[in-house]
Amino acid sequence: MPKYLSQEWMDEGRKLAESQPERPGASARMQYVVTGGPDGDIKYYWILENGKLQESTVGELPDPDFTLTQSYEDAVKVQKGELDANAAFMQGRVKVTGNMAKLMSLLPLTNAPEYKQLQEQINAITEY
Repeated sequence: MPKYLSQEWMDEGRKLAESQPERPGASARMQYVVTGGPDGDIKYYWILENGKLQESTVGELPDPDFTLTQSYEDAVKVQKGELDANAAFMQGRVKVTGNMAKLMSLLPLTNAPEYKQLQEQINAITEY
């Protein structure tokens, strides 16, 4: 099983996400920073185009639309479905810089049944 936040994990997650429906206008260049992990801080990014995950890569993205920063502990809880992503954001457990309007337009996607199913599939293949 791929280790959480490794490039192998990103690649497997992207393959599983291929089944997600197209959502016109749901596009963003997202940078993530996860702090305090077992291997230190991790940076990775996603490129979403019309609801389809085009790229998921460990590293830094030039000119992201926004950057999300959270602790490793909270990132794991969100991934496992133990902490709602929207609630984490509203509680200030996820720090955001950049285009807040673009981020807010994407938040409803995390409540879609297809997204919840994808999250469960990714959890099933993840080593935390």
